[in-house]
Amino acid sequence: MFGDTPLVMVESDAALRDAVDRLRKATVLGIDTESDSFHHYQEKVCLVQISDDEADFVIDPLSIDDMSPLGDLMADPNTVKIFHGADYDVVSLKRDYGYRFSNLFDTMIASQFLGLPRIGLADLIGQYFGHVIDKRYQRHDWAARPLEFEHLEYARGDTHWLPALREILSSKLQRAGRLRPVLEECKMMEGREWQGRVHDPADFLRVKGSRQLDEPGQRVLRALYAYRDQEAASMDRPAFKVIPDPVLLDIARTRPTTMDGVAAMMRRGSGLVRRHGSRLADTVIAGLADETPIAGPAAREHVPSGGPTMLRGRDAERLLNRLKEWRNDIVGRGSNVAPITIAANGLLKEITRRAPRTLEELAAVPEIRDWQLETHGAALVKLVNEVLDSSATAAPAGDGPAKKKRRRRGRRPSESAGAGEASE
Repeated sequence: MFGDTPLVMVESDAALRDAVDRLRKATVLGIDTESDSFHHYQEKVCLVQISDDEADFVIDPLSIDDMSPLGDLMADPNTVKIFHGADYDVVSLKRDYGYRFSNLFDTMIASQFLGLPRIGLADLIGQYFGHVIDKRYQRHDWAARPLEFEHLEYARGDTHWLPALREILSSKLQRAGRLRPVLEECKMMEGREWQGRVHDPADFLRVKGSRQLDEPGQRVLRALYAYRDQEAASMDRPAFKVIPDPVLLDIARTRPTTMDGVAAMMRRGSGLVRRHGSRLADTVIAGLADETPIAGPAAREHVPSGGPTMLRGRDAERLLNRLKEWRNDIVGRGSNVAPITIAANGLLKEITRRAPRTLEELAAVPEIRDWQLETHGAALVKLVNEVLDSSATAAPAGDGPAKKKRRRRGRRPSESAGAGEASE
């Protein structure tokens, strides 16, 4: 399967130091991690796989006391670190071991900029190398020990092909004139940080269908969501494995206040009723009694005090729609890339909020890339000015900002939150 390439297991501090000494000689490394996020409340890195042109290394952090020697390798600017979909790996390694990264290359980003129809690692490996990855272990509990032969074969398969895959994709990017933006995106990836498990009171609104609930239903869902999170933490299990989102939504919609009422919603003999039935009923009652206003998700404001005024309301909605139409038009003209490689939704929303009228103001938008400024900057600024000037011309007399502000003050808190969220 992997030819004559040896598999090197690293399961002690001494073995890790020896492996790092060997890996320092390489100029290109394929890297991946396996975590246990599908099986535990707070996930952790359970394996680190690294491949050079001589061997595949599988490092077991659960058997090693000091993982710091690997940090020097990750930060070495003279060694290319190749990941596929690096975001989760980077933030996980930073979270667990405090690593920093330099000279990173992400084959998923490269695939997106090439406009490849299938960009999953298994698809790319199958296409270019004819190797079929067994997907049975994608959600394996990588914290479980011992590691069986098939687990190790799966793990090494995620990195074994990465150095060769980078060569293929880099060559294609060079010919297409898209290597520079990919390298800039990869540089941005190096700076990703673990945001922590932040508990926003409005997290329950992430449940699909939550915004279609009436106000009592949302209050109940808020209480149910908090109850589930507490249970998940105490059980050390992912929240979705404690009580699935659709069950929370159904309970919030029907609002049973007795255990029999909860049981009537479930299939006969449901373990959820045995484990949580009475407490779910109590939580429904508590949620109905909690009249704390329903707030929208906390805004992550990037602008310092004294910065530009944020665009909101209908003008923001109109501008965001125009920005998305502009991006989709570029894709539709045959650029052969995914929309995210023109501008991600997050960037379009930030441009909408800031409404930059000049290239200088656009350059100050967080996370905008140099290649985006050079390639699309003038068009973006022109579009912003057209929309804002059109809105100012169309606004009826006397319906300026002060009047709009007075109307917003007259709304109930729940209406204001809903309107503000819609403008996002």
